[in-house]
Amino acid sequence: MTKRVFLLLFCCLMRSSVSKNKIQDHLYRGSFLSVDDDSHFITSPDNTFTCGFYGFQTNAYWFAIWYTNSKERTVVWTANSNKPVNGHGSKLTLETNGAMVLTDVDGAFVWETNPTSMDVDRAVLLNTGNLVLMNNKDQILWQSFDYPTDTLLPSQLLTRSKSLISAFGKESFQPGYFSLSYGSNNVLTMFYDGPEISSVYWPSPDPSFNVWAYGRTPFNNTRYAFFNDLGVFNSSDGLQFNSSDMGFGIRRRLTIDYDGNLRFYSLNESTGLWSISWQAISQPCNIHGICGRNGVCVYGDKPECSCPPHYEWSDPNYLGQGCKPTFNDTCGKSATFGFVPMQHTDYYGFDLNFSSGISFESCRDICLGDCRCEAFGYRLTGEGTCYVKSDLFNGYQYPNFPATMYFKVPIGMEAPESASILNGSKAICTDVPVMVGSPSMYKSPAGKVKWVYLYSFAIAIGLVEALVILLGWWIFYGNNALVNSLEEGYRMISSQFRGFSYKELLKATHNFKEEIGRGGSGVVYKGILEDERVVAVKRLGDVSEEGGEFWAEVSTIGKINHMNLVRMWGFCSQRKHKLLVYEFVENQSLDKRLFSSSFLQWKERFKVAIGVAKGLAYLHHECLEWVIHCDVKPENILLDESFEPKIADFGLAKLTQRGGQNSEFTRIRGTKGYMAPEWASNLPITAKVDVYSYGVVVLEMARGIRLSNIVVQEGEEEETELMRFVRVAKTKLQGEEMESWIEEIIDSRLGGLFSMKQASKLVEIGVSCVEEDRNKRPTMDSVVQVLIDCEPE
Repeated sequence: MTKRVFLLLFCCLMRSSVSKNKIQDHLYRGSFLSVDDDSHFITSPDNTFTCGFYGFQTNAYWFAIWYTNSKERTVVWTANSNKPVNGHGSKLTLETNGAMVLTDVDGAFVWETNPTSMDVDRAVLLNTGNLVLMNNKDQILWQSFDYPTDTLLPSQLLTRSKSLISAFGKESFQPGYFSLSYGSNNVLTMFYDGPEISSVYWPSPDPSFNVWAYGRTPFNNTRYAFFNDLGVFNSSDGLQFNSSDMGFGIRRRLTIDYDGNLRFYSLNESTGLWSISWQAISQPCNIHGICGRNGVCVYGDKPECSCPPHYEWSDPNYLGQGCKPTFNDTCGKSATFGFVPMQHTDYYGFDLNFSSGISFESCRDICLGDCRCEAFGYRLTGEGTCYVKSDLFNGYQYPNFPATMYFKVPIGMEAPESASILNGSKAICTDVPVMVGSPSMYKSPAGKVKWVYLYSFAIAIGLVEALVILLGWWIFYGNNALVNSLEEGYRMISSQFRGFSYKELLKATHNFKEEIGRGGSGVVYKGILEDERVVAVKRLGDVSEEGGEFWAEVSTIGKINHMNLVRMWGFCSQRKHKLLVYEFVENQSLDKRLFSSSFLQWKERFKVAIGVAKGLAYLHHECLEWVIHCDVKPENILLDESFEPKIADFGLAKLTQRGGQNSEFTRIRGTKGYMAPEWASNLPITAKVDVYSYGVVVLEMARGIRLSNIVVQEGEEEETELMRFVRVAKTKLQGEEMESWIEEIIDSRLGGLFSMKQASKLVEIGVSCVEEDRNKRPTMDSVVQVLIDCEPE
């Protein structure tokens, strides 16, 4: 009892010290951050991220989240980036009703959250950069990850209802014209949405290209994208790319920049500087809208905008506004028009007319005959093609582009020769001044600020009284559940996964209606989340309220990431309810596609054998901590839509330190028939138990039947079908004519349609993996190399 009271007093003292410590890792209900105190921030527990008021230009501030240790504050999220607040008297308050509210100096609401419940206890900035509102049960009721601005962080999901929107300029957070989101065709798309036009520019909208050319597909029933701590980006449309410095331990962000390009950035911790480790578009002139109406983007490493002859900048301070003609509209009835040619130039889209096999004169006459025509492009390649333009957007000039653009101008302004140099060439500048509120807000805020301090003092007194009452309640009514919930809350905060409520998952699975699998650790159900992602929800059975097995699986998945390991998205931990939320894998588990009428063909089987080997090799040899799965079997190997295998169910997995003393353990676990002999012999267990299980699985794939549970009678002796098969195979492998017997043992349902080389090698590997002496079994990385060597070139 004395220890408990001491712990609770310590917690209260920590809470009461919030007012003294300006930098803190939470903001409790009823507290606020003030723009007047520029040291009053919220930081993540590992100090990677900071949340608070970020100053920009004179007296303009955003409430934002930024990287703490970057040389120049790199902002990754802002609240209402359309409207910054005044540098005096503005504040962010966590109201007593649970809403987080940003107010300006005059008390006007600038931004507020909309949590799912009024039961908000505090705001916390997680190590992931996610600002969350939590209740006293550590459930997340609102999170900034659901409202991204221009940046995506590791483990943050970009779904169908979300988009990344570029900033307006290099030094501005106000929304610009470029965005990254899922289009109506389910493909991740970059889009220019300017004041005058809208245009898709990535993937390339050119009719000669399509999404299939990029290895992507519009046929998927979910829309989500994310990247992991390794620097690997994945999208539901099949898009995948990696940062050039792929690996753990590097801070990264994915940002759609003010120039419309999507880039991976990596942070150099020693210098605090960012470097580009991947970008979507190598040639900036392929980004639409970058130079505005009539503007032309000149080919080069950096985007430079220019005006055609007889055009001038609409706004010299912001070249993105484009160019305007120095002559009257071409639809004027009194003027007669000619043309100024410009080589190697074109404008994407806005064709009034397209004609092929046409002469230059006929193309020119089409433009002259239509007052809407502003220019025409003519390509003298083959038969000759004509493009008559009604508007001039997305202009670009490439050195070797085989076309000339002819700009329509009044007679007397034509150039005698083709223009090859553009007017007024210079780099884009998008920095614009930001004004905040009304001019009256700048006159004399001092009076209002004094009232702010008076109110703050009154609130502080009230908080002290509330803390005293809370302390009494804790002392007289607290119990062990409090300590357990604190410990569980810490686990949730330190986890990279999303915490789901039991009610959410109950709704997603329609009261756990559709069962899609079950195993020793629980039953798996199909579910659909509110953002329409299809998921697999694993409901663990016989788990204690402390949930040791549950947290073991969460901890294991949190340390691994590989394309052949099932991906975990979140979990639920509410008292006795322990659930895990995984990606939904379309083609069921291997046992359902191997031991049934809808069996896999040989090509898919060999692909599964390689994929599972790669996944286990990653666990055994590449993880920062070695992972032994302990339960490799067909039921725990899932197949996606392209039959790529994903190893699942890490409920029995064991983490071991690389080179550490505790690299072996003896507790029996796994599934009968796939368990290595050392389990029964009570020998120390190593990664070779997974190698044994893998051997059983690949032999079953070759044979097409269960080898793990069939008993064969031979005289008075009994042996499993696996042992009989291995004994026969070893004898045959010592012979010279493998082709004469390999067809006899490979699954007859294949009708002989398999690779003799691959089949014999798979049997050979399987036999070596199930050696009783574990020292004779190969390692998984060597298995991967042997199988890759058997792949067709």
